[in-house]
Amino acid sequence: MISPETIERIKALMTKASVFEEDLEESFILGGGPGGQKTNKTSNVVRLVHEPSGLSVRVGESRSRETNRWIARRTLSELILEREHRRKSEARQRAEKVRRQKRRRSRRQKQKMLDAKHAHSAIKAMRRKVTEE
Repeated sequence: MISPETIERIKALMTKASVFEEDLEESFILGGGPGGQKTNKTSNVVRLVHEPSGLSVRVGESRSRETNRWIARRTLSELILEREHRRKSEARQRAEKVRRQKRRRSRRQKQKMLDAKHAHSAIKAMRRKVTEE
């Protein structure tokens, strides 16, 4: 059984992830695996579908349907938050890449780059055909 404090934490996580009960489609599926008759004959596995995001979660960790309901809500909220964090992180990385590209080089960096270009052009110049005059 899940404690009231845990339920409150899960509800807070759902609020943070903008997961509302009216957006959830909940169904119960016949369980399986270890746990014996209690698991195999009862519909204690919970399947949650979050309509706005299209994410789906299937949880059958416990023999208790009520426990699985709350675990499914927690898992779904964590998935949504992780997806949002990843999206923000990718945008931040793109912005940082553009900033680095636009950044002005230091004198030393610029000189090293020019020296490398001169060395490369000297190598290419040696590849030219020798013309006899």
